[in-house]
Amino acid sequence: MTGRRLTSLLAYVTTATAGAALLAGCGVIPGATGGSREPVTVMTWAPDGTRATNMPGMPAMAQAYARWINSTGGIDGHELRILTCNEQNTSAGAAACARRAVREDVVAVVGSYSQNGRGFMAPLEAAGIPYVGGYGISEDEFTSPLSYPVNGGQASLMAGHGMQLAESCRKVSLVRPDTIAGDKLPALLDSGLRTSRHGGATDIPALEDAAEYTQQAGRARSKAGREDGCVAAVLGERTQTFFDSFRRLPANGSPATEDGGDGGGDAKKTSGVRISSVLGSVSQPVIDRTGGARSPFEGAYVTGWYPEADDPRWEPMRKVIQEHAFADNRVDPSDAGVQTTWIAYTVLKQVIESLDTDSIEASAVSHALDQGVRIDTGGLTPELRWHYEDMLGAPGFPRIVNHEVTFQVVRQGRLVAQKPGFVDVGETVLSAP
Repeated sequence: MTGRRLTSLLAYVTTATAGAALLAGCGVIPGATGGSREPVTVMTWAPDGTRATNMPGMPAMAQAYARWINSTGGIDGHELRILTCNEQNTSAGAAACARRAVREDVVAVVGSYSQNGRGFMAPLEAAGIPYVGGYGISEDEFTSPLSYPVNGGQASLMAGHGMQLAESCRKVSLVRPDTIAGDKLPALLDSGLRTSRHGGATDIPALEDAAEYTQQAGRARSKAGREDGCVAAVLGERTQTFFDSFRRLPANGSPATEDGGDGGGDAKKTSGVRISSVLGSVSQPVIDRTGGARSPFEGAYVTGWYPEADDPRWEPMRKVIQEHAFADNRVDPSDAGVQTTWIAYTVLKQVIESLDTDSIEASAVSHALDQGVRIDTGGLTPELRWHYEDMLGAPGFPRIVNHEVTFQVVRQGRLVAQKPGFVDVGETVLSAP
């Protein structure tokens, strides 16, 4: 071999070896030993430490989920990185969290809570970041083309609650927040009540962060009447405060209980009036904190999105919490926010697995969801899919794809099923004005 040929051969081998080493070090050679896929960064936000509704369990559940999934090798080989943000229950706070998500180049905002959809959706839409499995409290979650809700939101809860109360209540009073989101609740409740030719509820707006509700409680009791009347309160964390005021009403409103005796089994009456709410305003943690079986919520009717907390379908989530968040008292498996976050991350996991690629972009996540990737939540919801034909198309809530709810009742301090299975409220939501 001539010197020129030897020199050329050595130069080629050296260059090729260096290039291969460089590529292998970057982990971009598909299937290469020791290579790894790029991490996936997402954000979960919720209000914490505010005077109104707080949902600290949602970011905490996201962090526990990441610890669990990363201990098993990540999602399809991708390390899951979680950013959290305190949304502060303000439009400015929600917008600040969304802008941070854009700066951090997250691929999705997952399993979050905010009433301030107008504050957070615009920055996310401008950056093409999908909002996956939000709590369902803001209207924007059901109108934005980049939102992928896992439940039917307040719309389904309120329509379903009307159906639940229509079976037992002659008159209904609704105490709800005096907010833009709260303004839509009466019509939705009435749509459910009308399934049994009910005349509709008395609407009683109230401040969502008040220290007491004596005036609203008195009016609610008066309008519900004494014979098979029902008072429904949907005030988030302040629902407990309202019912404290309600049970302290004087004289002819002094606390007294009787067995309900109707199809609900054991709904409590306070001076002849039953109480009720929806999941999120009343939850198992709230019942436990207020006395369990001696709680003012004993016997209350409650409409939820998912199976009751003791259902075995929640066992995988419970196991993750036990192993990766056992010392974190923010993560309660009975909390609707924690449950929604678990389902939202179930969606994210299956979407990333369906992509099967080394690098995940926000646009790829939203494209997969738009193209109809099917999500199995283990029976906690119907199969989820966000293709155009799967959407309910209800006025104001066109992107609802899961319009099923559960009817529950508080018995011996536990939220249990009033009737088995899910109830489809799609047609009822469609009928709301």
